[in-house]
Amino acid sequence: MAETAPATRKDFVSSQDVRWCPGCGDYSILSNIQKVMPELGVPRENVVFVSGIGCSSRFPYYMNTFGFHTIHGRAPSFASGIKLARPELSVWVVTGDGDGLSIGGNHLLHTIRRNIDLQILLFNNRVYGLTKGQYSPTSRLGMKSKSSPQGSLDHPIDPIRFALGAGATFVARTVDVDAKHLQETLHRAHAHKGTAFVEILQNCPVFNDGEWNEVEDKKTRDAATLVLRAGQPLVCGDEDNRHGIRMEHGRPTLVPLPAGTDPREVGITVHNEASDSPAYSYQLATLARPRFPLPIGVLRCVSRPTYEELLDDQVQEAIEQRGRGDLRKLLHSGDTWTVGG
Repeated sequence: MAETAPATRKDFVSSQDVRWCPGCGDYSILSNIQKVMPELGVPRENVVFVSGIGCSSRFPYYMNTFGFHTIHGRAPSFASGIKLARPELSVWVVTGDGDGLSIGGNHLLHTIRRNIDLQILLFNNRVYGLTKGQYSPTSRLGMKSKSSPQGSLDHPIDPIRFALGAGATFVARTVDVDAKHLQETLHRAHAHKGTAFVEILQNCPVFNDGEWNEVEDKKTRDAATLVLRAGQPLVCGDEDNRHGIRMEHGRPTLVPLPAGTDPREVGITVHNEASDSPAYSYQLATLARPRFPLPIGVLRCVSRPTYEELLDDQVQEAIEQRGRGDLRKLLHSGDTWTVGG
């Protein structure tokens, strides 16, 4: 019997024309996901992409896998049902800051807290792009748009803090144009057993262009971001302008690091993504521009039983105690009625 050739990126590219605005960050994300998929070793027929409504939610059309383009904000619920019915599948949720954190906020919260083994990718461009530029749940305070000509009065939701508050066991942030880091993060998310929540900072060139310029531009990226590496001190910048983050009494401090300084010797905090308590990860999540560099990487990765594992254990225990049961007997148990014509 001839061996099947290993899958390549082309095997995961669908025949559909990709329809996003020129320059949209979604193109980069799509390309990197298509590259990573064959590297995961999961047969194409065992991969499912589920989306809601929005620019990002066109994703299932462009992946040559199974997929569902569902309804606004409900992608996590559909994905939960798929995973519980077919736990052997690799199920990915693609959502946006509007779809996932407005009408879909409640669905996203409960999916995360249940720790169902899903990969949730939230594209964050801080704007409603599909409906032509209204402010979204993550938009900056004061953002001027067609729906807020005098500036938004809403305080934004931080996706990372939202996920941590819901009890996420894996939380990460990456950037649309940083191919290497994005691919590494996707691999980490897939390897995690439980809900993996990944915020992807994504540019909307039409309605919110340049929102993430500092972290996307290679000239400013070193100073504007804090790249997280497990077991390594929290250090940002280059050799000529290095800083470290020191966490003391729950408050972060930015500490200058002159050339030759050992970060550990001056008390710079060492990154511990596996901390049992989410408190440390939450402190990291509070770091924001312009006062602090923006954390990029895995903020939290801990182990906890998944919902589907607990459900299977519960079902098996019930079968052992009561037998497999009889559906006909169940339907005719208790009070029954016969309805005449």
